[in-house]
Amino acid sequence: MIPVELILLGLSPVFLLCVFVEFNKARQFYNVKDSVNNALLALLHQGSDALVLLLLMPLFLWLHQFSLFNIELTALSLFAGFILQDFLYYWFHRASHNIHWFWLAHVVHHSSTKMNFTTAFRQSILYPFVGMWLFWVPMILIGFTPSLVFAIVAINLAYQFFVHTQTIGHLGWVEHIFNTPTHHRIHHATNAPYIDKNYGGVLIIWDKLFGTFVREDKTITIKYGIVGKMPKDNPLSANLSQLGVLVDQLQQDKGLKAKLKRLFGYPVEN
Repeated sequence: MIPVELILLGLSPVFLLCVFVEFNKARQFYNVKDSVNNALLALLHQGSDALVLLLLMPLFLWLHQFSLFNIELTALSLFAGFILQDFLYYWFHRASHNIHWFWLAHVVHHSSTKMNFTTAFRQSILYPFVGMWLFWVPMILIGFTPSLVFAIVAINLAYQFFVHTQTIGHLGWVEHIFNTPTHHRIHHATNAPYIDKNYGGVLIIWDKLFGTFVREDKTITIKYGIVGKMPKDNPLSANLSQLGVLVDQLQQDKGLKAKLKRLFGYPVEN
């Protein structure tokens, strides 16, 4: 099995070099406490992700025996797997903004008022528990090996590190096909025209196909963070504050139908 978590860890010197260069070039985009918090969140996320992946791998291998095809590793199958995974990532990402259950985890990534390379480190320990991995199961059932699937997931996430910055401007023709810092800054914005837009991981074409793409309006000053109460600036609060919000809301909701709507409906702050 490909050591999936080692892919991101192996790239960590590149990530840290980018942080160092950006910090020295544009310190106004940084807050040291925020960046340290982001790093701690990344370590906690990697630990929980590795543990759950290890526990679930027997399930993925069992499912793989029922796959429709036996897909061998070739340049063509790798390319096809990359495109398919990015398509599935779009729907995972969109679900994470529109279904409260998935928002429990994804809110952590948005719960900073800063946007810099360390923001990419800001991840939740809850991703494997809310079921992010469910979105990759179709690839396994089609015929991609579990180890290849999660290696592609890691590469996709590695690419996304580089779109978390304010120091890179418009990239010309690249903007038409790929997710770029321009597109992703908009995704992290709380300005009304930008909320729930630009979900793409590597490719921005999915947003254009499914109606969630928006271009940058240079007259709008982007405000970063989340709509509603911000968590405290520590890993525990970042990971669990939204869970507290959901529990309080479920206690207020009357009846099973209302509670299910709260769990699987659009996340609304009281």
